[in-house]
Amino acid sequence: MKDSYIEKIDATNVHILSEVALRAYADHYLHLWYDQGKWYVEKFFSVDRLTTEINDKNSCFYIAFFNSSPVGFLKLNINAPLEGFEYKDGLELERIYLKKEVIGKGIGRKLVELTIEIAEKFNKNFVWLKAMDTSQEPIEFYKKMGFAITGTYRLKHELMKKELRGMVIMAKNLAGK
Repeated sequence: MKDSYIEKIDATNVHILSEVALRAYADHYLHLWYDQGKWYVEKFFSVDRLTTEINDKNSCFYIAFFNSSPVGFLKLNINAPLEGFEYKDGLELERIYLKKEVIGKGIGRKLVELTIEIAEKFNKNFVWLKAMDTSQEPIEFYKKMGFAITGTYRLKHELMKKELRGMVIMAKNLAGK
């Protein structure tokens, strides 16, 4: 896909990250909240919060571009064991968000493939993530990418609608590959 590319970013690009995060999150998740996501996006996608996260040596951020415009991002946590999983040396795909207009263009696949490459570079045994249990299309996408559901999780955010707080934990085993 020659019209898309991915760049690792640092704090000098935090404003671009904040803008794409706000837009991509708004495209998919505002319906989860009683306050239309105001609390969540102010807490997690502010320039100050994202700068702190970017400067964390355990985290890596990437921005996906399509036709030279930022259309999504990826946040990885390099050292992230998963409680209850047989292997301890895992990498967490904490966030992967894309703007609605680029869904189905192969960008999500490229971001997940990059995640797996990075995990292998760091000799990780597995990659794991959490996905909303009501998000059937993303869950099916991750299954096609080799992830399996390994557990469930329940969010505790009071401003989130109670019936929409469920998540699945998914992992892809890289050990013995």
